[in-house]
Amino acid sequence: MECEFVVIGGGIVGLSTALNLLQRRPGASVVVLEKEPALATHQTGHNSGVIHAGIYYAPGSLKARLCRAGEKATKEFCQAHGIPFQTIGKLVVATSELEVRRLHDLHDRAGDNGIDVEPVSGERLREMEPHVRGLEALFVRSTGIVDYRRVTAAMAEEVRLAGGEVRTGIAVTGIREDDDSVQVLTEHGVLRARHLVACAGLQADRVARLGGLDTDFRIVPFRGEYYELPASRAGLVRHLIYPVPDPDLPFLGVHLSPTIDGRITVGPNAVLGLSREGYRRTHVSLRDVADYARFPGMWKVARANVRTGAVEVKNSLSRRGYLNECRRYCPDLTLADLRPHEAGIRAQAVMRDGTLVHDFLLRSTPRQLHVANAPSPAATSALPIGEMIAERLLGAQV
Repeated sequence: MECEFVVIGGGIVGLSTALNLLQRRPGASVVVLEKEPALATHQTGHNSGVIHAGIYYAPGSLKARLCRAGEKATKEFCQAHGIPFQTIGKLVVATSELEVRRLHDLHDRAGDNGIDVEPVSGERLREMEPHVRGLEALFVRSTGIVDYRRVTAAMAEEVRLAGGEVRTGIAVTGIREDDDSVQVLTEHGVLRARHLVACAGLQADRVARLGGLDTDFRIVPFRGEYYELPASRAGLVRHLIYPVPDPDLPFLGVHLSPTIDGRITVGPNAVLGLSREGYRRTHVSLRDVADYARFPGMWKVARANVRTGAVEVKNSLSRRGYLNECRRYCPDLTLADLRPHEAGIRAQAVMRDGTLVHDFLLRSTPRQLHVANAPSPAATSALPIGEMIAERLLGAQV
């Protein structure tokens, strides 16, 4: 037996899982495998850097519980490790009567989730943010900003200090499970472990299939395109500015996000991606497209969201269309303000019946646990997710 636990995935959820295993089992042998040459290369390193409070999520859901715990745990971790963060608050802005009704529902949901929010009138909104317009808003005080790459790097250092290993540039090519162990095949040899946990993000379904699991879902990549405001507009807003989201979709809409290093990003939208790990618009992976094109659930999603998808594509191809989304709540923005910024790609699990999975999704065998869907706010929730996984693994260990 080479190790007790092997963790596949060097993003924030994988490193949190490894750290929690070592904290709960001091001296355990834990190995993290990441196929890229660096950690936090994909979803962890391509997001808005927001520490979410958890107002959107259904009371009682894993998302709601883990996000609430994660908001506090993330800030405590940053304080303990000297990582800069700011609690600047979020304004969710309603610009139509439909959005006002949805905003009131959000207010009720926040109360159900035990989150402190403040209703804001249109006049008060203008005082708080002179460049923002809306009929009403909801102020979420506890929302913050941070660089999740730095958080992940600090977790990796803690794992190493506790005796764990973090190996980069090692792709997993096969997984074989027997009664006593799991063999993890890589290009560099075979690693035998007592238990395996996979936090593979954009490759979650493929890694699960390597482990012999019958996957009733597919990972569909949604490309989130961002812009960045010029330095001359760095003070445009002081808070995070979000639209009211469509409750039927797992996306939060194009928002204005001050970042921890003093910039402001605009985005993301949500366009069907043509590559799971290609961040340029011209990147196309025939394998990735074929993977979801052959999956019946994808076509059901497409039929149910034709209008929404068409609008997203139009705004992706037209900077002016994208700008119009932002100008609904920030009319001062101009085309010249939208500067290029690197895109992100969201791993969205879709079930065979066409259901978009909104919550965290786990799949397991006697010796494997796969995080099949870890949507936003996974970065915020990473520490309690890792705690939950560690407790489950240690409770099941034989």
